[in-house]
Amino acid sequence: MSAHTLTALSPLDGRYAAKLDPLRGHFSEFGLIRNRVRVEIAWLRALAADAQIGEVAAFSQATLDELDAVVRDFSVEDAAAIKAIEARTNHDVKAMEYWLKDRLANNAEVTGVSEFIHFACTSEDINNVSHALMLNEARADTLLPALDGVIASLRAMAHEFAALPMLSRTHGQPASPTTLGKEMANIAARLMRARTRVAAVSLTAKFNGAVGNYNAHLSAYPDVDWSQFNRVFIESFGLEFNPYTIQIEPHDAMAELFDAMSRANVILLDAARDFWMYISLGYFRQKLKAGEIGSSTMPHKVNPIDFENAEGNLGLANALLRHLSDKLPVSRMQRDLTDSTVLRNMGVAFGYTVLALDSLARGLGKLVAEPDTLAADLDACWEVLAEPVQTVMRRYGVANPYEQLKELTRGRGITREALQTFIGGLDIPAAERERLLALTPASYIGDAARLAAAI
Repeated sequence: MSAHTLTALSPLDGRYAAKLDPLRGHFSEFGLIRNRVRVEIAWLRALAADAQIGEVAAFSQATLDELDAVVRDFSVEDAAAIKAIEARTNHDVKAMEYWLKDRLANNAEVTGVSEFIHFACTSEDINNVSHALMLNEARADTLLPALDGVIASLRAMAHEFAALPMLSRTHGQPASPTTLGKEMANIAARLMRARTRVAAVSLTAKFNGAVGNYNAHLSAYPDVDWSQFNRVFIESFGLEFNPYTIQIEPHDAMAELFDAMSRANVILLDAARDFWMYISLGYFRQKLKAGEIGSSTMPHKVNPIDFENAEGNLGLANALLRHLSDKLPVSRMQRDLTDSTVLRNMGVAFGYTVLALDSLARGLGKLVAEPDTLAADLDACWEVLAEPVQTVMRRYGVANPYEQLKELTRGRGITREALQTFIGGLDIPAAERERLLALTPASYIGDAARLAAAI
């Protein structure tokens, strides 16, 4: 069967392919191979630039420019050529080394030192740096901007609806009022904190040979401080150098990133469900899109599909992220290969996360608040004022204030008239009585408006 979005096994490369194009350059097989080439070229340049490696003379500017061009112009066709070599060698990194030697065969400076391509390296030296670069750059280029877009929408809604009263529903039951904007601010604040955690994870990398001891390096150049040499090399990529490893970099930093992402996704999933409920309650309506159909049999339907789509994809993302963070730091003895196939699914976890963020952004963009519905909901629940009334009664020493309000309101609500009759009979200062009589469910919002405006 020919390759086509309709025949793709994964919906990320089928139904949702267009939405995830920004991730392909990072997490595709092409992206991995391109980063391997980038690391190999950088290693050869680092060796040539250091006078301690006397057998590799400093490259001319023309050669440096050509090496830059190999990375800059690396194409899908180049990657395919490497895969063709891999079909013969059955080793992906070695295939890339052979391709580089062929690619630079006409450059006398490089061919003279061609055996320093992949010098003292184990494949994992190349791979772990490549994987860290893939994660670092995808996080900066795609994930964080998508998350920032959702946060910006929520903050804008927090400001717009800062003073719009809304009935809270703790345990699904009427509770002390808030504002619509304050509830948006709550989500935004949680996501801002989670975003900080995702951005703060420092991705680590190593370049210390077959079992992490510079055995091969020191066999050839025993007087070179390879630990310092390779620290500088790793830090040149904007990564954190890890000096203590087995054959593989232990992936602890990756696990930290995946855990931080999954925590952010839990907040997003919680938000998606709340928005679903707010739409169901009529607090929001959704803008109509011409030609769109909500049900094949019920013409009136305008379903909250964006929030449902986000919820489903966040669940898929976190299933993968949690497996990645649990599995990757575990490797038998000095090396096993179970991480190799698992690492190829990093882009899938990122893909479902970015897809969910896209759905949330579209869903938020369709929402229109319904002040009349919010007001009617509040006006039907005067019992929520039992809280401030009994609290003021406590201040002025009225006996059994909680119990009195419980008897008056629990499980049956109360009308405005009945509550005001009760307040009118309270033995409290007249000014306090008048303040309570003026209170409505819509005005009993505490500091919600200020908090929402301040986010």
